[in-house]
Amino acid sequence: KQRFFKEHLDQKYYTYCMEDWIFQHHYTYETLTRHFDVQSLKGFGIEDWPAAIIAAGAAIHYLKDTEHPNLEHINAIERITRTDFLWMDRFTIRNLELLHSYDDNGLNLLQTMDHTTTSMGARLLKRWLIFPLNDIQQIQKRQNWVYFFILHPELANEVARSLKQIGDLERLIAKVPLKRINPREVLQLSNSLHHSQIVQGTLNAIDTEELEKYNIGELAKDINPCTSTQELISKYIKEDAAVAIQKGGVIQDGVNPELDELRNIASSGKSFLLKIQQEESERTGIPSLKIGFNNVFGYYLEVTNTHKDKVPEDWIRKQTLTNAERYITPVLKEYEEKILGAEDKILTLESQLFSDLLEQLQLILHPVQQTAQAIARMDCLLSFAHIAKLNKYCKPEIDDSYSLEIKQGRHPVIEKSLPIGEEYIANDVYLDKDTQQIIILTGPNMSGKSALLRQTAIITLMAHMGSFVPADQAKIGLTDKIFTRVGASDNLSGGESTFMVEMNETASIINNISNRSLIILDEIGRGTSTYDGISLAWSIVEYIQKHAKKPKTLFATHYHELNELESKMSGIKNYHITHQEVGNKVIFLRKLAPGGSKHSFGIQVARMAGMPISLTERATEILRILETKNASDSNREKVKRIPAKTYQLNIFEGLADDLQKIKEHLFQVEINALTPVEALMKLNELKEIVKNYQ
Repeated sequence: KQRFFKEHLDQKYYTYCMEDWIFQHHYTYETLTRHFDVQSLKGFGIEDWPAAIIAAGAAIHYLKDTEHPNLEHINAIERITRTDFLWMDRFTIRNLELLHSYDDNGLNLLQTMDHTTTSMGARLLKRWLIFPLNDIQQIQKRQNWVYFFILHPELANEVARSLKQIGDLERLIAKVPLKRINPREVLQLSNSLHHSQIVQGTLNAIDTEELEKYNIGELAKDINPCTSTQELISKYIKEDAAVAIQKGGVIQDGVNPELDELRNIASSGKSFLLKIQQEESERTGIPSLKIGFNNVFGYYLEVTNTHKDKVPEDWIRKQTLTNAERYITPVLKEYEEKILGAEDKILTLESQLFSDLLEQLQLILHPVQQTAQAIARMDCLLSFAHIAKLNKYCKPEIDDSYSLEIKQGRHPVIEKSLPIGEEYIANDVYLDKDTQQIIILTGPNMSGKSALLRQTAIITLMAHMGSFVPADQAKIGLTDKIFTRVGASDNLSGGESTFMVEMNETASIINNISNRSLIILDEIGRGTSTYDGISLAWSIVEYIQKHAKKPKTLFATHYHELNELESKMSGIKNYHITHQEVGNKVIFLRKLAPGGSKHSFGIQVARMAGMPISLTERATEILRILETKNASDSNREKVKRIPAKTYQLNIFEGLADDLQKIKEHLFQVEINALTPVEALMKLNELKEIVKNYQ
């Protein structure tokens, strides 16, 4: 900002702008120091983050001006540093379907993992999912807590039962300084603190050796049940209190002598009205006499027309109805004033006493917030333990290496979406910086390449959350970034085509590579022409392989020409997803195997999707023509020197002509009718075909 001012403004205006900027800095800093503890601000890093301080101060000041002056529940600020977490960009969060699924009715990872019982736990789990840890000790600490709950299912169930009784402590306590909490919510706050105390007692009752081994003391230490506050609330608020303080009947008897006296007047006054009704009925001989009330003239005596001739002279008529007359008396008006005055005073006094209680509750803002965080953390860990037992997850080993080894890994969302009785086909994945840095993954459409890529990234992510993972065994080197480039989408409002979006996401990956990154690339280059796409995909793989930081990479593609990279560059290995052809059908075995594949079976998949037979048959004819033409063109290009303008890499060659000829010969042979001599002759013909095309 200083450089911009200096370069574009004259010296006088530059000085003015800088003074204004400094004033803003001090202004927002003062806002923060009034609102927060100065020591916590020093921990935030005032000297290193002036822009963040300005932004935070402006936000707090804006909230005070526009929302509410009482923001005591916002009692700390926290800096989110990228190096403290496993970093993912918005593309990765979308592509891995962490929070939202592409299918409106589909599951996402959050839904699959979320077995929390409290609102606080659900919010924290979402935060853990977006901000996985990047510290081995913190990850292992969470893993140990999860393992403890798995080993002690009865204790875990007991804690879970208590958690179900705990309300949203974070939001309840936040309503206190805002004066927006009602009496029933205050009771819920007290009840939640009570069950938090039960949770703490359950954990503290564990054997001392177990307590120290799994560091359970740290898990429970932040729980503060605030017992004195519980007692205060039970003393102040009735158990059957109304939702709104204006309805009355909220404050307990014995809290305030004046309130008790007014309640006595109100209750005894109503009894006196009944007494008046009985006395006047006996005096006048009107058996149907009754006392009523309305907002126009208060309490009245109502006499039906049958008995109106019995009305005494000292009664004052106030209203005539179709079938009755209404009267008042001096005695009735006197007691009316006493009763109504007492009820109004009761409501005013109850409101004041409730407000005084809220003032006292503000003293426990910080302890309750700490308790809420501890309960939320425990809820998330219990959720991890539950899904680990339910789905047979393993405890991953997190170390400081640069390798990634997953044995029989599974996709946690897909395996929960499979039809009953169908099992997910698990696969092994291994990556390191030296021997197998990049896997080029080929195979048919619909075979499971994308699922394998995503499950590798998700298993890595779950391990860094401290969760167990869907695999038989996993050894994961500490990862600081996960990048994914998956799927096809456009940004029409932003003026970006599908291919432009693809290139933007890929550029974001290439420009942010680190030595601990995990990169997932699926179908790079398919949004443009075949030759452009293959060229880009080829060069991207080369760039990643030659990059000094050697990020681990899974690269799925239908450009089978990329299989040649294995023989040209170290650290690149070809793998494919296996399949089996039966007649004109393709059966996907969904198993990862070494070696590349030369078939995508796109036409077969189109047939499976319900395309008309005539359409798929015509597509097969066109495919054969293109493959034959491509193979012929490739053979004509086999010369030592080619002009620069017509130079074509051999990676663009299609299916070799010799393989096409062999295929045609084999389809024409009736194997069961061949004699041994004819079989040898046919084998010799095939040999000659291969020899001619070498």
